[in-house]
This record gives sequence, structure tokens and C-alpha cells, in this order.
Amino acid sequence: MIFGNISVLDGHLLLAAEILAVLLATLLTAKSVNKLLQRIFRRKSRRLRIDETQFVVLRRVTVFTIYLVGCLYALSLIPGFASLGTSLLASAGILALILGFAAQHAFSNVISGIFIAIFEPFRVGDKIKLVDEYGTVEDITLRHTIIKTWQEKRIVVPNSKISEESIVNYSLRDPRILGTLEVGISYDSDIDKARKIMVEEALKHPDIMRGVKDDENAFLPREEIAKVRLVELSDFAQVMRLYYWAPDKTKEYQIRFDLTEAIKKRFDRDGIEVPFPYRTIVYKKDIGKPKR
Repeated sequence: MIFGNISVLDGHLLLAAEILAVLLATLLTAKSVNKLLQRIFRRKSRRLRIDETQFVVLRRVTVFTIYLVGCLYALSLIPGFASLGTSLLASAGILALILGFAAQHAFSNVISGIFIAIFEPFRVGDKIKLVDEYGTVEDITLRHTIIKTWQEKRIVVPNSKISEESIVNYSLRDPRILGTLEVGISYDSDIDKARKIMVEEALKHPDIMRGVKDDENAFLPREEIAKVRLVELSDFAQVMRLYYWAPDKTKEYQIRFDLTEAIKKRFDRDGIEVPFPYRTIVYKKDIGKPKR
């Protein structure tokens, strides 16, 4: 009887060791394949000069499949698991329904991730604006997309949420962007003088694009590098808008900040007033009093 128990114990230990070996082999295989595909896809994308977005999703699907097959094989080694699984599936319809509802968001993220890889509304490395956040697409997984903002924050957005949002892709086809800067001047200031100053300061900036050819853009004709238009007569200011071409959205931000400071300093030196709201306050007790 004792030898029988020892034999059964040895069998269980051997089975446990076999299952552990399968799981360990699955883990090592998945990690090795992941590194190998990552290296191959990166080399191919550089050689062929194509983006690696589709490669990233394909690599993750492959690794996920290896984990799934390995875990299922390890479970199949357990005696009676097949018959037990069949009976559980036959008697657990309600549980399966509950799990299905709980997992629908997870499957939705996976499907959305695959659609992103196929249709490419954006790619790894693209500069996009999503939910009022501007940043660079750093990674696309089967569940979520990681966006690195200009503040070095990482925003993790579920793929299903991305598929429901409007995305501004600044890297799609042509990364250049028509930048604008609005400055208000007082009604006593000379419009032509202010325009001349704004254009001169724009031409001094090294990052503004020269020689941009775009016949369809009426705001900035191709023969002009920078242009200023009077766009509004507000309650207390004449609003002047400067147009200029920037290589991309990040540079456009930098150019706008630099020009704001440079134009303000030139206005101060040349007597162009940047107004602020004026308010005349009349106290009720003074109404009706004779003027002196």
C-alpha cells in the first residue's frame, strides 16, 4: 500500500514537472520570438523605409498566440481535463454569458488595435492630437496606444476609445503646418507699421519655412514667407493675424512662442501699443449730480 502511494505521488510529481516545463518553455519561446521579430521587423522597416506599426501589432499577435497555445497544451496534460471542461461548458452557460459581457471591452480593444494596424489612421512616431492632448505615438499594443506628450507624460488610451474619437494627425502625408499668431494693437496705433514689424520679426526666425509652394492656400501665397491680415475690430483692439509656414506642429509651437516675445519687444521700442480692456466706473451716488 505504501509503495502504491509512492508510485501515485511520483506520477503526480512527474506530471507537475511536465506541466511546469511546458509553461517555462512557452515563456522562453514567447520572449525569444518577441525579441527576434522585433529585431527583424526593425531591420526590415529601415531597409524598406516603411513604418513599423503593422509589424508591432503582428508581433504582439504572434506572441499572444504562443502563450495561448502553450497554456492550453499545459492544461490538456491534466488527466480528465477534457471531460471536465466539456461538462463545465455544458452547465455554465450563464457564467459564460457574464464573462462575455465582462470581456467585451477587452475584445473591443483587441479588434480596434488590429484595425489601427490595418487602416493606419496614425502610425508609431506620428504626431497627433487626441482628446485635447498633443503628443507622439510611442507604441501600439493589442489593448491600448501610448502617446508621449510634449511634457514627457505617457497617456495610455484604450484602442476602443481611440476608434470613437476624432484624431488630428499632423504627420499624415505632409507634416508642415500653417501657423498663426494673433496680436491686438490699440486703435491709435498704425496698422501698416505694426504689419511691417510683425513680418520683419517673422523673417528673422530661422525655423520658418521658405519657398513653400502651395497654390491652393489663399491665406499665404507661395511667393510670401509671412503675411499679416487685419482680422477683427474688437471692443478695444485691432486684431492682427500673422501667417507663416512651420515644418511640423512642434516647431509651430516654438515659433509662435518666440515670435510673441520678439513682436512684443519691437512694439514697445517702436511705440505700438498692445491694449488692455478699459473700463469707466460710474458710482450710483454720482448719477444726477451737476457737472462742475
